[in-house]
Amino acid sequence: MCDPTPPGACAAPGPPPGAAPVTRRASTRRRLFDAAVTLIAEQGFSATTVDEIADRAGVAKGTVYYNFASKNVLYEELLRDGIDLLADSLRRAADATAARGGTRIDALDAMIRAGLDFIACSPALIQLYVAELWRTNRTWRATLTSVRGRAQAVVESVLTDAVHTGELSDELDIPLTASALLGMVLVAALDWQSFQPDRSVEDVHAALSRLVQGRVSGGGA
Repeated sequence: MCDPTPPGACAAPGPPPGAAPVTRRASTRRRLFDAAVTLIAEQGFSATTVDEIADRAGVAKGTVYYNFASKNVLYEELLRDGIDLLADSLRRAADATAARGGTRIDALDAMIRAGLDFIACSPALIQLYVAELWRTNRTWRATLTSVRGRAQAVVESVLTDAVHTGELSDELDIPLTASALLGMVLVAALDWQSFQPDRSVEDVHAALSRLVQGRVSGGGA
């Protein structure tokens, strides 16, 4: 795991354990994603050119168009790829907790930590994602809705299991609670990165963990 505190100190996320080796094209696409997300976060989507993305990625301009039909398509795929990686990170945290015999509340707590670690390693991506949630006229709106649903579904599945096992009340509004938990992690992490960077990930996780343990599970703070 990377050290989540220093901005830009994290390596790009690798494939999940057991995945096929990364191909040359996949490696190139990753470099283009990394270059695009950094530039767009710095200067905005409209102001960022394909030439700049290619230059930052260290490839020819034609390589960008070989992999993506346009800048719009690149950005859409960037959002899809990034949030899919977040969803995978949340799922692995939940599965690892279950494998250790932890409760569903423990799994939620592990997912909070996994989300914070991921966001700390990819703050520009999450900044762009959160910004896009408020824009309804983008061509990639349907894609954004789809990938958001995948990340939320991971949280919903754990909440559903917790209700079925009696850890949580069957009166729980699962979709809304999942959305609230995911939003809490996203916003808290961005606030941490932007305004309280001196705080450690352990400190931020502990605060959110107490909130979940005390409010969602119904236990003491």
